[in-house]
Amino acid sequence: MLVQVGRKDGDGLPKGSTGAGLLCYASGVDEAEAVRETVAILKQADLAPLDVTGYGTLAERIEDGEEIDAKERALMQRALDENAVIVAQMTPFDD
Repeated sequence: MLVQVGRKDGDGLPKGSTGAGLLCYASGVDEAEAVRETVAILKQADLAPLDVTGYGTLAERIEDGEEIDAKERALMQRALDENAVIVAQMTPFDD
């Protein structure tokens, strides 16, 4: 999923950035639970989630005809195995 975060004191984002986009992988019974868990974890990390875009499960994405490389599959499996939220990439936003 892609999570957009805004600024918050103590968020650890680079000085001058207006927020960031986080590429996350999370496990859950369904997409709604994965989103809730991801938002909760990010709030605990002093981040300010503003918007979440889910892209579906591995099976849903394959069914939709997407090609998913081995690295992404490994991150999905790791999130599932560890029952975790994994932030795979952070891209700071600047004005």
